[in-house]
Amino acid sequence: MITHGLHRSPRVHTQWLLIVWLCCNMAAASDWPRFRGPNGSGVSQDTQLPVHFGPTRNVIWKTSLPQGHSSPVVVGDRIYLTAYSDKSLFTISLSRITGNILWQREIPRKPTERYHERNTPASPTAVADTSSVYVFFPELGLVAFGKNGQERWRFPLGPFRNHHGMASSPILVEDKVVLQCDQDTNALLLAVDKSNGKLVWKTKRSEVIQGFSTPVLYYPHAGSPQIITSGSFHLIAYGADKGEKLWWISGLAWQPKTTPLVGNSLIFVHSTTSGTSGPRKQIDLPAFAGVLKERDRNHDGRLSLEEADSPSLRDSWIVVDLDKNGTLDAYEWDNYRAMLNEQNGVFALRPGGRGDVTKTNVQWSYWKSLPNVSSPLLYKNVIYLVKDGGVLTTLDSSTGRVLKQARLAGATEQYFASPVAGAEKVFLVSESGKVTVLNAAADWQTLALNDLEDDCFATPAIAGGRLYFRTRNALYCFGEVNAKSSKSN
Repeated sequence: MITHGLHRSPRVHTQWLLIVWLCCNMAAASDWPRFRGPNGSGVSQDTQLPVHFGPTRNVIWKTSLPQGHSSPVVVGDRIYLTAYSDKSLFTISLSRITGNILWQREIPRKPTERYHERNTPASPTAVADTSSVYVFFPELGLVAFGKNGQERWRFPLGPFRNHHGMASSPILVEDKVVLQCDQDTNALLLAVDKSNGKLVWKTKRSEVIQGFSTPVLYYPHAGSPQIITSGSFHLIAYGADKGEKLWWISGLAWQPKTTPLVGNSLIFVHSTTSGTSGPRKQIDLPAFAGVLKERDRNHDGRLSLEEADSPSLRDSWIVVDLDKNGTLDAYEWDNYRAMLNEQNGVFALRPGGRGDVTKTNVQWSYWKSLPNVSSPLLYKNVIYLVKDGGVLTTLDSSTGRVLKQARLAGATEQYFASPVAGAEKVFLVSESGKVTVLNAAADWQTLALNDLEDDCFATPAIAGGRLYFRTRNALYCFGEVNAKSSKSN
């Protein structure tokens, strides 16, 4: 095992043999360039991946890191991720082969954001190409670094108005860096030129409020790619060239956290506020004008909490009062009405069309045993859903029919990382670092339960026959190795 950070292994000769062996196998190595890998799918085309691994087993290298929840991305011979301390924001580049930190760029922190206790200033995952890495820090904005660590440009953003803090990750769309900035007021989708950081277009998302999802791309048979965004109450497709709103479905949950999926000629979106199932019990609140007529005692055209006189509204006030001025206007009231009638579920829809396609494009929906933070996985025509408590449900991607549901033995806590797959296996990592490995099948079975012995919030990366897991304190590279290099494990 090669260990980095505060100390290094003295077994230089063994390390050198391992490095040579790895270099010889880099030609077949794949990339994992953004959150959840190629187009956010969580799927690798690799054909060989380890089943058994942990701090003392099948470790190719381990590198100590500052804290952060962003996931590793892998492009060429580099790994990139972000981190933070009380005073700084870090962008880090590591060698894919050795795990050595090649460079670390530090930007002073100016805390402006509020974060949920499970969120961090370094939760958004970087996106990279062969020449640069692009990172989003909610306290700063977008920043681009060259492969060798030189800062290329900055695009300032924020402060944001998101009760739990921002978490969406940037993506690359042709020659643009695209970022979904969903917040309680002034939500937007923007694109900047990846070469110079200049704004290309910016589209207001007035129909959504706070959210944490990262977009994916849909490629129609003709024309430019479409940017698929999961937001509060809506899934919306935008044109990549100008950011124009093309088509959408409505009636979804108000606080989406997960990434949509594109596959099998369908788009799959998981939408839930807190892992609850199905629509809320219908609560038909009156329109804002009627409420004002009855309760606006000071006649200011807004509704205060005292005027509303509602226990349920009092419990939700911190997320309903979007601009945090102590009163509600018509826009905030309409959002509150929508919150009380949200639909939690997994939806399969046919992409394309113009305008609202809710009634025509939804193919099927599933309402039960929903994840909270962890995104679904589509692999080999099967959808995998892991609910907090370790309940795993698999669905037929064509019909939504339940194929199997069971609890993952020994891994029954919360799940923040999203499942990933490759080499006919599915990998699911719980908050405490328990990694369940399944065979990918309708009647899936557990192949192994591994323990990273540390908390894990980041989604793993898969590249070139290697698994990359970021825990609270380190980045691990796991892989099956041949007889020569296995002596280092």
